Amino acid sequence: MTARGVLAIDAGNSKTDVAVVAADGTVLGKARGGGFQPPAVGIEAAVEALGRTVAAAAAAAGVSTLSGPFVAHVSACLANADLPVEERELAAAVQARGWGRTTEVRNDTFAILRAGVESPRGVAVVCGAGINCVGMLPDGRTARFPAIGRISGDWGGGAGLAEEALWFAARAEDGRGEPTALARTLPAHFGLDSMYALIEALHLEHIPSVRKHELTPVLFATSAEGDPVARSLVHRLAEEVVALSTVALARLDLLDEEVPVLLGGSVLAARHPELDEHIGKLLAARAPNAVIEVVTAPPVLGAALLGLDHIGASPEARARLRAHYA
Repeated sequence: MTARGVLAIDAGNSKTDVAVVAADGTVLGKARGGGFQPPAVGIEAAVEALGRTVAAAAAAAGVSTLSGPFVAHVSACLANADLPVEERELAAAVQARGWGRTTEVRNDTFAILRAGVESPRGVAVVCGAGINCVGMLPDGRTARFPAIGRISGDWGGGAGLAEEALWFAARAEDGRGEPTALARTLPAHFGLDSMYALIEALHLEHIPSVRKHELTPVLFATSAEGDPVARSLVHRLAEEVVALSTVALARLDLLDEEVPVLLGGSVLAARHPELDEHIGKLLAARAPNAVIEVVTAPPVLGAALLGLDHIGASPEARARLRAHYA
């Protein structure tokens, strides 16, 4: 293969997908690897690990990563590329690997957005472990948020919802807060009979803290059973999703236009009826022409489409790529 195609990378916290795509949209090779976490291991170590997955995808495409650029462009949508300065640092590290003649790094939320739209126009809200929102236009303008936690004004995400549920449940059991069935359903998920037992187990790491994310579905189930406290958290998440999306729409002058608002990530893709209904009602009041869609296509498709956009690929090439991932 001549260096005319695209290397597409979607690297999340837990897994990485890589695809080598020809300029006509044909997928030549794919590979999956582990998570991409430069805050934990450093940029060089993270990119080195990424390189092993890239090498596997290149080998599947019949090319080598050791013989100079094997694609025209690298389109990398990476977790933890939350700020433009981080995108620039990561782009420099990826470009130094010599995989492509040019490199562009974006936050991984852009991959979900581009995977869900026929042209680069719309807004996406992603709610997985955390929460983020981006918007883009064909002329290159974007809207985004730092999305690095409470210090940047964020609320929600699976991890945040679990923490909130634990807070309300603990206070309900000891009398500081209003009653809620969460005080029963959260510990029951781990086979425990009280919030005190759950607090102790988490504090002493008898239950690893990483398992707290398992409590987010419990929160939604408790809300569906009619618990007012759980329901208030579900409704607040809907308010956050709509706040993010409408601010992004306004920044791109799309608030009054018919435009897709895409929902992605494990929490939003789970299609919780109460959450979906509340998001729809709130968004209709603030952006009546917005069209809500849930993204089910793999994010690596979005990274590849961004790469094809960059090299000026034809509509037929984009259609061929989409057909591969359909």
